[in-house]
Amino acid sequence: MVEKSEENKMREIKIEKVILNIGVGEPGENLENAKTILERITGRKPVYRKTEKRTTFRVAKGRDIGVIVTTRREEAKKLLSKLIKAKENKLNKSCFSGRTFSFGIPEYIEIPGAEYDPKIQIFGLDICVTLRRPGFGKTKIGKKHQISSEDSIQFIKDNFEVKIA
Repeated sequence: MVEKSEENKMREIKIEKVILNIGVGEPGENLENAKTILERITGRKPVYRKTEKRTTFRVAKGRDIGVIVTTRREEAKKLLSKLIKAKENKLNKSCFSGRTFSFGIPEYIEIPGAEYDPKIQIFGLDICVTLRRPGFGKTKIGKKHQISSEDSIQFIKDNFEVKIA
């Protein structure tokens, strides 16, 4: 006989991925420095992001303008814990949008364990976190199984001791 107090495993929320992004706006030394920073923070090899079309900033199509790293599973959970400590365990409610939430860190040296390198400038980075429940992406899911902003906020409060302002 199944007890009613047991939580349904299909309702359990987990971290799907954590994406770190640094946009520089142009190829060159700054882009290489941004790549080095992401390598040091994550221990993974970043991927270059290219312009998709000519913009008003006169950057030609196909030029590298930023770097991005995606982490998943336990690695993502450990990284997110470090990144939230850089924000002093505080996030705004406006950061949350359904099953995703995003925040920025103005200077990479605020991240615990990151050391200042005089050869590299100070860069900020954007972090985007995507949450999931079992069964996501397999088929269409019902409204009860979707993750709301309130569910995301509760997950972060429970698992990372974050204060929401």
